[in-house]
Amino acid sequence: MADIIRLLPDHVANQIAAGEVVQRPSSVVKELLENAIDAGATEIKLIIKDGGKTLIQVVDNGKGMSGTDARLSFERHATSKIQKAEDLFNLHTKGFRGEALASIAAIAHVEMLTKTEDDEIGTKIKIEGSKVVAQEVVVAPKGTSMLVKNLFFNIPARRNFLKSDQVEYRHITDEFHRISLAHPQVAFSFYNNGSDVFQLPGNDFRKRIVHIFGRKTDEKLVPVEEDTQVVKISGYIQKPEFAKKSRGEQFFFANNRFIKSPYLHHAILGAFEGLIRPGTHPGYFLNLEVDPGTIDINIHPTKTEVKFDDEHTLYAMLKSAVKHSLGQFNVIPALDFEQDQNLETPYAYKGKKVGIPQVVVDASFNPFEEVKKSKGGTSGNYTKTSAKGWENMYAGLEVAVDHPSSNNSTLEFESEVVNSSIFESDNEAADHVTHTFQLRKKYIITTIKSGMVVINQSRAHQRVLYENFLKNITIKEAVSQQLLFPLTLSFTPSEIEILDEIKDNLCTVGFVFGEVSNEGVEIKGVPVLVAESEVQMIMEQLMSDFQQEVPGDSFSQSDMLAKTLAKTLSVKTGETLDEFSQQKLVNDLFACKESTLSPFNKKVYIMITENDIERKFI
Repeated sequence: MADIIRLLPDHVANQIAAGEVVQRPSSVVKELLENAIDAGATEIKLIIKDGGKTLIQVVDNGKGMSGTDARLSFERHATSKIQKAEDLFNLHTKGFRGEALASIAAIAHVEMLTKTEDDEIGTKIKIEGSKVVAQEVVVAPKGTSMLVKNLFFNIPARRNFLKSDQVEYRHITDEFHRISLAHPQVAFSFYNNGSDVFQLPGNDFRKRIVHIFGRKTDEKLVPVEEDTQVVKISGYIQKPEFAKKSRGEQFFFANNRFIKSPYLHHAILGAFEGLIRPGTHPGYFLNLEVDPGTIDINIHPTKTEVKFDDEHTLYAMLKSAVKHSLGQFNVIPALDFEQDQNLETPYAYKGKKVGIPQVVVDASFNPFEEVKKSKGGTSGNYTKTSAKGWENMYAGLEVAVDHPSSNNSTLEFESEVVNSSIFESDNEAADHVTHTFQLRKKYIITTIKSGMVVINQSRAHQRVLYENFLKNITIKEAVSQQLLFPLTLSFTPSEIEILDEIKDNLCTVGFVFGEVSNEGVEIKGVPVLVAESEVQMIMEQLMSDFQQEVPGDSFSQSDMLAKTLAKTLSVKTGETLDEFSQQKLVNDLFACKESTLSPFNKKVYIMITENDIERKFI
């Protein structure tokens, strides 16, 4: 029997490794930025085009590489960070995998320009699909410039799975935020399609947060500081009143590396318990410094999920530190047990019983008779004016009415109001009137010829609102109500970018926008169905949905917008509806094009036939 197991060629192995390392353009950005930081760079530039699909370039002023090192860096399992397996558990650097550049070079056109401080000339290498096209000596500044073009050019299937440019740009921005927050001492510049997005000077952690998320973030931050033998916790949390529906501003850093930890996130939620509304999430920017030997960062290919040796102790310390900060800076409302002297009973009245105040009424008082004052010798006369001759006030009016002049001969007088009903009142018509009632403030029950229908009131209202909003977006004829005092809402720069994408669709629904800046937006008008107090909640829900669902084309944007508005403004479970509202909701539901499913593909109602009821009594 012939042998069937064989070694894969290097370029095929690199493409397979690229499937784990490079999932989308943001993965390339992460690897290149981490390499630049490990090279000791103090200034890093990130340049992208078309969401990173066409171009990703990272320029740093780090150590640079020699010609030999530059060539070896594109080989598999080549790294300067580790020498033996034990080094994996004592890491102080980031890009140690040894497959990043090899994987990127296997699926893109890569060009590297690098030079060390001691060398007089630099090295330029061009690689296309793992093949070295050119390597030459060139004049270059100190540092390294990595240029990645045409990502997934040789794997069309992977390229087709990429989202739109806006979505990929959003993922790159998230990755840029994570790395720049973890290293506030490094200056970062970010350019997208030739425009300047971020210019972050080297600074402390708090100023870096403010530079990224806007000046108004400064007033939201509460410092957290705790130093123990197990962990050193530092950073900031946001005040409870600024909790949002989205999870955008939540960052954990372990040894200057961004991590995701649902377990530690639960500790933060526990510290904020009772201080934030249900369904909202607090913001935090926390650094955890632990012994590298007590943390395993190799349990996930992207190294964003880690494993701590003593998670329970870390959980308790983190929760305690956050609670301490909330109390120390008077964020939690405190109970004052000191007595207020103004509320104390005077000493002269102590021991006396409280009496009911007596109200004295003069039963003989008559304003139409002469009344003498109780004090003094003077008296006041209050006399009733005579009503004699009141008929003279209407003199001449009877003639005008009884004998109209010729000029008024064409006047027509309205007939008496006749109270009538447009509905039939006979017994036959009354038999066809359908009645509804509400069950447990969640369901509406109405009758039909074959039985009855049980309707989920929230899902039904979502379907009605969804089709109305989608119609308004399509025909662009929504009605807007102008606000007497415009609302000014503050958002982060990333949320402003999302708002810019959906602003046109929001205008078709009925929103009217004023000035839009990098830190906030002015709203001058809202749709008729939206109350002024709900605008902030709706905008937060929109940001949350668009960050999670990340729609691409304009149609899905309109669909997502209609779904979000319908979900936010619909009748909720637990709300009481009168019979008129129940009838209207039932009629509006069955007037929809699709009445069986909600916008989120959930069943709206069920039908119980008369036969189903009879079978229950067998």
